[in-house]
Amino acid sequence: MFDKVKAIFEEQLGVSQDEMKLDTNFKDDLGVDSLDLYEIVMKLEDEFDVEIPAEELDDVATFEDVLNYLKSKGVEE
Repeated sequence: MFDKVKAIFEEQLGVSQDEMKLDTNFKDDLGVDSLDLYEIVMKLEDEFDVEIPAEELDDVATFEDVLNYLKSKGVEE
């Protein structure tokens, strides 16, 4: 699952997956802005067949947060 998430970020941001670790902060480390995040969320929803309400994004800042969130929605590794 982590590889799929990293691929989505790489496609959207043009950032190498080598720079993406579990504790990488999207805004601080990768420069993700709100538009990037919106587009990434749409791709995550499509890839993993989940709905991610905007208000739940406040607690999602790292790749580990994304993986934990997806697992909480029933997505399996």
